[in-house]
Amino acid sequence: MKKALALTVILALAGATAWQLRQQIPGLADGSMPSGAPPKAAPGERAVTVNVAAAIRKDVPITLDGLGTVQAYRTVTVHSRIDGQLMSIDFKEGQDVKAGDALAHVDERSTKAQLEQAQATRDKDAAQLEMAKFDLERYVKLGNRVTGQSVDNQRSLVKQLEAQMRADAAAADNAATQLSYTVITAPIDGRTGIRLVDEGNIVHAADTTGLVVLTQLQPIAVIFTLPQQVLPRIDQVRLRAGELPVTALAADGKTEVDKGTLSLIDNQIDTTTGTIRLKAIMPNDHYQLWPGGFANIRLRIDMAAGALVVPMSAVQRGPQGAYVFVVKPDHTAEMRPVAIGGTGPEETWITQGLEEGETVVTDGAGRVQNGQKVAVPGAAGSPT
Repeated sequence: MKKALALTVILALAGATAWQLRQQIPGLADGSMPSGAPPKAAPGERAVTVNVAAAIRKDVPITLDGLGTVQAYRTVTVHSRIDGQLMSIDFKEGQDVKAGDALAHVDERSTKAQLEQAQATRDKDAAQLEMAKFDLERYVKLGNRVTGQSVDNQRSLVKQLEAQMRADAAAADNAATQLSYTVITAPIDGRTGIRLVDEGNIVHAADTTGLVVLTQLQPIAVIFTLPQQVLPRIDQVRLRAGELPVTALAADGKTEVDKGTLSLIDNQIDTTTGTIRLKAIMPNDHYQLWPGGFANIRLRIDMAAGALVVPMSAVQRGPQGAYVFVVKPDHTAEMRPVAIGGTGPEETWITQGLEEGETVVTDGAGRVQNGQKVAVPGAAGSPT
């Protein structure tokens, strides 16, 4: 009996405590939820949070993308044009040089001696020619006192010496040219590479290694490839518009590295890959492109004026083709098939299936179904 009485007292105290709590907390007395608590959504009515953007009209560049390899605009291996000892190296590795700058000196002593010898021979023959002309003039003045054969012989001697003078002048000019080769100069503007020969070595005109390699980096060339199917379109646009703009992009495919123009379409298609090679020239003012490196290349072939565009992320792909989710005024998503006219760097050009000003889902489309409620952060009247 005592145990039953104690249990009855405990239950009564517990019931009284619960009743007091229900009176103190608003909403629990009538069985409703506490103030501020989110109501439970009915199955199928929960809104999916998405990001959206409006379809707008703007001028859209029509581009083709390819992978390119950077090449020096010009490359020259500098050689000695005469044989001799390399007396000095007059450049630093990696130095920018101008055409005509001295790069090295070859021993000039033997070449200089050959020039002096050729000049001396020329001067000796010049003196002989002058004397032969004086004799010819005297023979002519003597008239009948000198035989005609003597005059003819003297005239022939003058002509021989004149021919010898021309040969002497050529020999002297050749010796002077050889002497000029003792100063090895830069044939182009460019940047020197690693020195291939040290001073003190004997260099020869027949050497295959050369002294240094010069590369011209400003401007610079980029060779890239595109599918052969686009060749007729590129060629037609090039004939109509002239220069076509080309942009070099960083590895992310968005950051512009340099801009230039298309300079060459190769004269044959690579049969192994079915691609055509193209060449672009870029100023490379800040040396961001380097020979041997890779670059993403974007060739602009046309401009679509007043095109209807949406962000690229808004376009989804399915078995039936491309589609977007259009957010209707009642905040439901409608799956809408669309036709694509082209794709730019960040936008897609829509030719059919969408109207200007309509709102499309750009982020969260993977969680959206046709007819489902969507919530747009910050939008008035958007469901939660």
